[in-house]
Amino acid sequence: MPSDHLRPSRGGASVRGRLRSPCALAGLLALGFVLAGLPRPAASQAVWPDRPIRLLVPFAPGGVTDSIARLSAEWLSARLGQSIVVENRSGGNGTIALEAVRRSAPDGYTLLTASASQMVMLPALTTVPFVAERDFAPVSIVASNPLAIGVSASLGVRTLGEFVALAKRQGGQLNYGSASTGSSTHLVMALLLQRAGIEMQHVPYRGGSPAMQDLLGGRLAAYFGNTSDMIPHVQGDAIRVLAVSGAERSPAMPQVPTVAEQGYPGFRAETWNGIAAPAGVPVAIIDRIAGELKPACADAGFREKLERLGTTAVCSTPAEFAAAMRADAPIWQEAVRVSGASLD
Repeated sequence: MPSDHLRPSRGGASVRGRLRSPCALAGLLALGFVLAGLPRPAASQAVWPDRPIRLLVPFAPGGVTDSIARLSAEWLSARLGQSIVVENRSGGNGTIALEAVRRSAPDGYTLLTASASQMVMLPALTTVPFVAERDFAPVSIVASNPLAIGVSASLGVRTLGEFVALAKRQGGQLNYGSASTGSSTHLVMALLLQRAGIEMQHVPYRGGSPAMQDLLGGRLAAYFGNTSDMIPHVQGDAIRVLAVSGAERSPAMPQVPTVAEQGYPGFRAETWNGIAAPAGVPVAIIDRIAGELKPACADAGFREKLERLGTTAVCSTPAEFAAAMRADAPIWQEAVRVSGASLD
């Protein structure tokens, strides 16, 4: 008797016999091609991120935007399990970096250090090759950056109200500095002058550092600069820090009131820095990055590093980022209009 494993099955030919059949072999081959063309199970697909990520910064190293980018990259890298390479692509008022990101593959491996200066203010100042709402996907605002107005101690004023009264008496003779024409330091001051009904002479510099030096040296009456520039001098003798431009007081200078608190309700003009991606990046990747960033702003060490930069921790959702862009656009458009600034 044949052994059991060679005995024909009740249904006819054995399994081995069916495999020898030309028709059966052809059928199995056809089935194999069909199965090969089907999507693989999710478990076998590459999981993002499976290689390093680039984070482009539209400014040179060393500034507030660059510092926030590097803090964010360090935090995310530890949680995503991939290195995040920060690349500084300055030039073109920031458009070089923005265009590089806009034209990159929407796969989550090229991200932008987004700032209000490029995403909201620049389109109001000049013609740009992008539409922020269309060409970029907001991920998260990491930190907001209110500005602070410092005035020379030689003016003898200690409040914003006293400064405005003095400027009115001077009839446009006082001067103020800015980091450059069309910069946030220029536009915020122009907005304040318009709201207060006063005039001053604008002195543009090539960067905030020389403007700050002339303020400390008494050669400028006022300068609306980054809070990080003002923090070391809050208790000093050379200047008086009168107000911050944000909706709330800066955690780095809680004793300094806002402009809104001092007779200008609703006044708010602050920049922000965060992360954006090219349009078309899968929502799951956007949400993953934003979700990994969210706990950062609850971390004492991360918050402290942001506050030392004069910024306020935010770590927003993508929807909150998009809403901030919509809310800030008319503010900066008004500031550009009243300043008369243009980069064209």
